[in-house]
Amino acid sequence: MNLLFVADPLESFKTYKDSTFAMMREATRRGHSIAACEPRDLHWVSGGKVSATVRHITVDASHDPHGHAPWFTETPTSRTALASFDAVVMRKDPPFDSEYFYATHLLGRAEAEGAKVFNRAAALRDHPEKLAILEFPQFTPPTLVTRQEADVRAFHAEHRDIILKPLDGMGGSGIFRVRDDGLNLGAIIETLNRDGAQTLMVQRYLPQIVDGDKRVLVIGGEPIPFCLARIPQGGEVRGNLAAGGKGVARPITERDREIAQAIGPKLAARGLMLIGLDIIGSHLTEINVTSPTCFQEITDQTGFDVAKRFIDQLEADVAAR
Repeated sequence: MNLLFVADPLESFKTYKDSTFAMMREATRRGHSIAACEPRDLHWVSGGKVSATVRHITVDASHDPHGHAPWFTETPTSRTALASFDAVVMRKDPPFDSEYFYATHLLGRAEAEGAKVFNRAAALRDHPEKLAILEFPQFTPPTLVTRQEADVRAFHAEHRDIILKPLDGMGGSGIFRVRDDGLNLGAIIETLNRDGAQTLMVQRYLPQIVDGDKRVLVIGGEPIPFCLARIPQGGEVRGNLAAGGKGVARPITERDREIAQAIGPKLAARGLMLIGLDIIGSHLTEINVTSPTCFQEITDQTGFDVAKRFIDQLEADVAAR
């Protein structure tokens, strides 16, 4: 297959942990051709097809992620219609800002022209990573989405120990915990909602976070048998790896499987081939759809090849479409 990855700059990849790199490496091992671009490279002119200025690359399948040698070589760029690729894999990291939103519209137009995009563009737009959990309240902790300071204060008065976070954050950025004393609650609300201009999410604090914020990967509607528990370190409330959390791979629990099997097939049917569920204790806190990670950490610690499973599913879904 001829694959296009829409992603962050290739030079920014930390190959020892980057899941997109793991996908590209596995695809290369199978003989697939790889091209890459950034969302800013997408292009459309009236009367033509959505295209992109793409980098045609050769991935070094034997690359040592902890070494210093380049992990790819490339040939000159070309402007190519997205519909000419066998699959377009959207892997741009958040934030889900206006430019990401516009990129999904261009990808949606490319789908109308015959491109096969994973995850599907409309499905990405319809499932913001924080808000997607609202469809599944049976699995979530008490949660509030609001702009109103009074609503947040009432939620705190009821639950006493809460987590506040922006809807467009990633990697644990902008997450605050307010305990029973309510210390700095007003200042935190002002910071996150910008005097009522920005919506925020509030959830009851889950003490099970000390045992890890689990990332459960679901591919083609089926959960991977191992998750990555991201355990807060050094007094942090956040388990995110980007915030210094320690990643420990574990078999998924029966509760993890129950949540994944209730959500995974439903979202896969909507075009979300790959999702990442964030689960603390027995509660679902987020559904990641843009560029779920933790492939390499799980593979390195358990031997279960997540990238292989992903490319298996990609090949099957391309054939099915």
